[in-house]
Amino acid sequence: MALPSRPIRVAIVNDYQVVVAGIVTMLADYQDRIEIVELDTRLPVVSDVDIVLLDTFAFVESQGVALVDLVRTGDSKVVVFTWTTDPRSAISASLKGVAGYLSKTLSALDLVSALEDIHAGLPVADACEEPAGEDGLGDWPGREAGLTPREAEVLALIARGMTNQAVAEELFLSINSVKSYIRSAYRKIGAQRRAEAVIWALQNGFAFHATRSLAASR
Repeated sequence: MALPSRPIRVAIVNDYQVVVAGIVTMLADYQDRIEIVELDTRLPVVSDVDIVLLDTFAFVESQGVALVDLVRTGDSKVVVFTWTTDPRSAISASLKGVAGYLSKTLSALDLVSALEDIHAGLPVADACEEPAGEDGLGDWPGREAGLTPREAEVLALIARGMTNQAVAEELFLSINSVKSYIRSAYRKIGAQRRAEAVIWALQNGFAFHATRSLAASR
């Protein structure tokens, strides 16, 4: 397809600054094609952008910015960037008006190309197939401790006070998968109990604060 006449204006949204910053780093080599004009954690988008890129790492609508509110913001297209591969999640997002559902196993170049296609109104394959691994780019809390994205996401939701069953429902995982991620995460961070894991999480990047950064201020 022909490249757009100007870079696509993008806002990046997630509840964690490290996740948002990771996407900025991921897209840094493509500034001629992607212009990042706003970064938000737990705040709605205020800039005039072409695409709102929502990273769903530990994203819980009832505890922050609602997906439907992002979709209703101006003429921007909302694109979900996620590790969740269950088709039910993709269908739910589509019914809420999301324009694209992309896997976090995409390379930076493939992500840029997908965003350009979505901006142009072209169909883009969603992330319904289970990835072979969790080797996508970007960043997440707990990465330096050896946590995989999914282990970190489960730990983040536990740190918010969610039960194992609630985590399973939120991430479209089986309860046994959630328990397995919890065990492996606990082992890596040296936690024996849930309370210890929550304390560790809050002391190691899993606490979140509402922030906004606009292009003019960066």
